[in-house]
Amino acid sequence: MHELSLAEGIRDIVEETATMEAATRVRRIVLEIGALAAVDADALRFCLDEVLSDSIAEGAEVDVIDIPGRGRCRQCGTLAPIDERHTPCPSCGAYGLEVLEGDRMRVQAVELE
Repeated sequence: MHELSLAEGIRDIVEETATMEAATRVRRIVLEIGALAAVDADALRFCLDEVLSDSIAEGAEVDVIDIPGRGRCRQCGTLAPIDERHTPCPSCGAYGLEVLEGDRMRVQAVELE
């Protein structure tokens, strides 16, 4: 389950941010998770509950913003929403859409006290 290592990375980012800002507590963590990022948001939340316990972010609210996938056809240039990497172009049927959005996960914001 790679969500555990992702949760540990998120914890590191959050703790580093809190230290730099001399915070006493983390109230909220906002994550962006792309539809093509291969991250199970529920599993990630479970792992975050575990790795954030006994840290400055214990009990912090975790909000997830879903980022849809979007790609461009290399053959005809059509821009299209995509739910998986090997989706054919809706206009010409060609495979190999270039992924433009939705393939990443990132910490968008950390709210501190």
